[in-house]
Amino acid sequence: MTFEVYIHVPFCMRRCGYCDFNTYTARDLGEGASRGNYARMAVREMELVRAWQAAHGVREQKVATVFFGGGTPTILPAADLVAMLDAVRRIWGIEPDAEITTEANPDTVDADYIKRLADGGFTRISFGMQSAVPHVLATLDRRHTPANVEAGLRAADACGLRSSVDLIYGAPGESLEDWRTSVRTAIDLGVNHVSAYALTIAPHTKMGRMIAAGALPKPSDDDDEAAKYEIADEAFADAGLHWYEISNWARPGYESRHNLGYWRNVDWAGIGPGAHSHYRLGGEAAGVASSSLESGAGDNPKSKDLGADDAVAHHDDAGFRKTAAAAPDTSSISVATGSVGLRAWDIAHPRAWAHAINTGTVPWGGCEGITAQEDREETLMLGLRLREGFDTSRFAGIIPDEAWVSLQSEGLITLAPGSRAGQGCIAVPTLRGRLLNDLIIEHLFDYV
Repeated sequence: MTFEVYIHVPFCMRRCGYCDFNTYTARDLGEGASRGNYARMAVREMELVRAWQAAHGVREQKVATVFFGGGTPTILPAADLVAMLDAVRRIWGIEPDAEITTEANPDTVDADYIKRLADGGFTRISFGMQSAVPHVLATLDRRHTPANVEAGLRAADACGLRSSVDLIYGAPGESLEDWRTSVRTAIDLGVNHVSAYALTIAPHTKMGRMIAAGALPKPSDDDDEAAKYEIADEAFADAGLHWYEISNWARPGYESRHNLGYWRNVDWAGIGPGAHSHYRLGGEAAGVASSSLESGAGDNPKSKDLGADDAVAHHDDAGFRKTAAAAPDTSSISVATGSVGLRAWDIAHPRAWAHAINTGTVPWGGCEGITAQEDREETLMLGLRLREGFDTSRFAGIIPDEAWVSLQSEGLITLAPGSRAGQGCIAVPTLRGRLLNDLIIEHLFDYV
């Protein structure tokens, strides 16, 4: 099973009006959860998580991908990101051809910063472009300019890093021509990967409150969003960027392997406040889970406090503490018998998260078992977002052939014979099916 690591950096210079992520603008939130100390805390969590895995027979392969998200990871010094990456390598091991990505705000990096990342082992950088239209950027509370994005991309190219840009469509007041401008600009930058997401506005965000008060126009409706998706899909395809997941386009070979891992339902460890983790439980781990792991909502897996008698510590060249951690005591949590997986999430607030780590506790805010039915539903829901398609034989005897044929007749999927022995038909969403993906899933969930 492929194993990935996601590292959440919760700090930002300022909070964008639409942002509903777990982010904070304060430099120091207490208990060691500060920008200056964050890398050390994240490394400590990695050590605790690895000890938890060992205690429960969760044996993972070397890490295939690492992704730093936020927040704004690049608000931290490049040396801190490299130190966290080095810790992943020390604790789990990293595959020789691993994909190592960080998100970046174009205003927080320059050529020297990007070179330090490349020298430290990063292979990919994803820039938050969002739009190329000044009034749309202003509505989104983004301060960067398209020139900053281009400068970052050129610096990444010079260092041999792969790069990507993120776009957002559907902002209040964004016209179809505005969106065409953003799409054309991204293509003209020569990127090999683009992510494009429809804006979701949470009522409690600054933008949500402004819309409710009438200070901003209502956001785009479904028809407008569909039109913008079709504009992007056609333009990207004409430029050689082909969809491989509903919201992602790339030239062949430039797909985000980390994101593909999510859609393929692999294992990953989430590090940082609010980060989620996902484990398939099999073999020895399944036995441990069945006997000792029911989801105690809000319970945290705990290890004893690490004093001089409990751990051996030293420092690496960057001054980051390395600890041989004692195995966490996880007797307070369990996953119901029959679970095939485990989903866990870190405590959201950085201060409480750091406090848990300081007391030798894996900083989970909660966890739950994944039942066989939930696993089937997730596998189906995620797999049907991918251009590589979903092998219908995986659910033979569960989803009847006529259910797939019905979706094909409605123009929502295509069905083609599998290319490998033992495969059934491969179901791939059409353009219409990508726009109406929820309908596909609802239809198939009746059988799962």
